[in-house]
Amino acid sequence: MIEPATRVVGVAGVEEIRSHFPALERREGGVPVAYFDGPGGTQVPAVVGRAVVDYLFQHNANTHWAYPASAETDAMLTAARAAFADFLGAASDEVAFGANMTTLTFHLSRAIGRRLRAGDEVVVTELDHHANVAPWRALERERGIRLRTVRMDPRTGRLDCSDLAASIGPRTRLVAIGAASNALGTINDVARAASLAHTVGALVFVDAVHYAPHHLVDVQALGADFLACSAYKFYGPHVGVLWGRKQLLEQLDIPKLDPAPDGAPERFETGTLNHEGIAGAATAVDFLASLGTGESRRERLRSFYAALHERGEVLLRRAWSGLAAIPGVRLYGPEPGSPRTPTLAFTLDGHAPEAVTRALAERAVFTSHGDFYAATVIERLGLAPHGLVRAGCAIYTTEEEVDRLVEGVAALARGRG
Repeated sequence: MIEPATRVVGVAGVEEIRSHFPALERREGGVPVAYFDGPGGTQVPAVVGRAVVDYLFQHNANTHWAYPASAETDAMLTAARAAFADFLGAASDEVAFGANMTTLTFHLSRAIGRRLRAGDEVVVTELDHHANVAPWRALERERGIRLRTVRMDPRTGRLDCSDLAASIGPRTRLVAIGAASNALGTINDVARAASLAHTVGALVFVDAVHYAPHHLVDVQALGADFLACSAYKFYGPHVGVLWGRKQLLEQLDIPKLDPAPDGAPERFETGTLNHEGIAGAATAVDFLASLGTGESRRERLRSFYAALHERGEVLLRRAWSGLAAIPGVRLYGPEPGSPRTPTLAFTLDGHAPEAVTRALAERAVFTSHGDFYAATVIERLGLAPHGLVRAGCAIYTTEEEVDRLVEGVAALARGRG
């Protein structure tokens, strides 16, 4: 166990971790800021910022030309693919970069759509961020496919397992599922969904944007054929990452320029990439690995994520129990002890989510509010148009910050916000 919610033997403790984040020096009203907005984008360690600056100032060039800075850029991209291969449990020639998960998913959907015919079916879920719904819904209009949507149970914040099984059938060509809900923190049984999909010969696309900051991705264990995530959710710059099985990356009719590289994974990378962002994203992976122990980067990541999960459970239980004790607070999503991330969603009677966020910000506690582009979740909960308050624990979150969050909500409930 972590002692006390701060350290596992051989793994970096929270105070050591916090020392790497310049943003944690920020104060509002003389009070240190507590960042609970990580599900929308985490803060960045100094080493990541230095990597971005170093690339721009020392190596800035385009690729595949016969001069040193260009060769250095090629080498950086190769190293970045290797870093994310270790991060995802994959091969480096299966890793492509792009602007963000949303853009990459639209790009992938165009390629998959070219293989689909009228009457083919794509399965999505009510629990997903719309970045994993809208690209596939566009194929209804463009290709005449049918979109089937798996129901969410509003009482539990979980997918209806029987509806998932019933939604996958002989016409299913793709199952698009989020590994974790960015609104409620729910972790889905992706491996089961993938097994059902593969039984009928369908492909599986996984949105791991909210999952990757909290659980080490293993694309093989998940049974994914494609998986996307965004580095700015796990302490890197605004860069998206797409993994796909190499055979599929090579076979798909991806929209691309004729002169552009035709081999995997570069054929998926439209135009000149955000090289400085990719340098920073790879450094974020190395930063996380540096906080763990082991011989290989993957082993170090595994050890750190195991410790992170334990500490996240402690913080989640503390925040959940504290908020649940406040009159007028309603919590949404699976309870602690269930498969979920340390991201809480709640409302406070008589106070709009935006008003709660503003009141907490006056106490230097930064949360987020709204639908978080998981609009169907909010509709199913009956909370449209204002949505929820969301508070997510990150690697730099402390128990004292959790207590400040709870006290801030309690003060607002007492009319002292």
